[in-house]
Amino acid sequence: MARPDDLDAWLRLLLTPGIGRDKARKLLAACGSPQAVLDAKLGSLRELVGASAANLFKSAPETHAERVAGTLAWLAADPARHVLTLGDDDYPALLLQTADPPLLLYAHGRLDLLNAPALAVVGSRHASGQGLDNARAFAQHLSQAGLTIVSGMALGIDGAAHEGGLAGRGSTIAVVGTGLDSTYPARHRALAHRIAQQGLLLSEFVLGTPPLAENFPLRNRLIAGMTRGTLVVEAALASGSLITARQALEAGRDVFAIPGSIHAPQSRGCHALIKQGAKLVDSADDILGELNWEPSRASPVALAVDAPGDDDALLAALGYDPVTMDALLARTGDSAALLSGRLLELELAGRVARLPGGLYQRRSLA
Repeated sequence: MARPDDLDAWLRLLLTPGIGRDKARKLLAACGSPQAVLDAKLGSLRELVGASAANLFKSAPETHAERVAGTLAWLAADPARHVLTLGDDDYPALLLQTADPPLLLYAHGRLDLLNAPALAVVGSRHASGQGLDNARAFAQHLSQAGLTIVSGMALGIDGAAHEGGLAGRGSTIAVVGTGLDSTYPARHRALAHRIAQQGLLLSEFVLGTPPLAENFPLRNRLIAGMTRGTLVVEAALASGSLITARQALEAGRDVFAIPGSIHAPQSRGCHALIKQGAKLVDSADDILGELNWEPSRASPVALAVDAPGDDDALLAALGYDPVTMDALLARTGDSAALLSGRLLELELAGRVARLPGGLYQRRSLA
């Protein structure tokens, strides 16, 4: 853990304009510790990072003492809050194997999860009902098998993955793109509280960092780097989930993708990944097998991505792709009134999802 008397030096090192992560590592390699960097002569620092950055580092801004005091107060408010450095025993070992591990990590919750076997589960913020079901069910099954589920706390697939992770013994880690003193998105405030109590919230960003667009790709590299593999549930062709998948491949980790309808925009990213060599999976056991996870650890949780043997005529007519009311009228021969009533029954039963644009899609039971 970062000692209180070290925080001043760490935060100076990380927050001085013009230094950045690469120059910070250069300074640490040359001086040995943040405090030694802080104590170094100005001339030596100028040789290492240039005059401008060295001058700024030596003259801390007026707000610096306030930031250090705020961080110490945040830590003191809850014994489950921590600031980890690269040299700490609890620092995620897999992250140390990546090209750009964070120098500091802010954590709230169970530190034991940081070095537990983990799998990333990511996907679209604008997920389909079936995608949410799949994310939740896959995550629960994998968590019951003992894997910690890591995701980014975004709306859609991420949130469902965290819920599934919390339902199993592996629990979940939420890697966020803001400071841990705020919750983004605000709709996940209750979920964030549950994760802090039963799992772990994690960030490399200093307290007070707002949700800036440029920080989320940085967050994604942590999700990919601290896990044994990444499962993409749904993703458009231009999505942060594909960034996470690419970073997982760069880190030498497995990438898995769930296929979907050829007509669904949320499936095109998964299909692109599969074409590029990602492993197609249609059950959580496929992933456990690829990871050589002991079958005896797996949970008996039933995972039916497609419920076989379902003889409901309307569900059969729906198929598995989004479909319009007009298409269903043509397929079933039913009246509009009868068909609307049956669709409502199935929607209330959780078997059908109503999508934007007047579309309907079958949902499997998980």
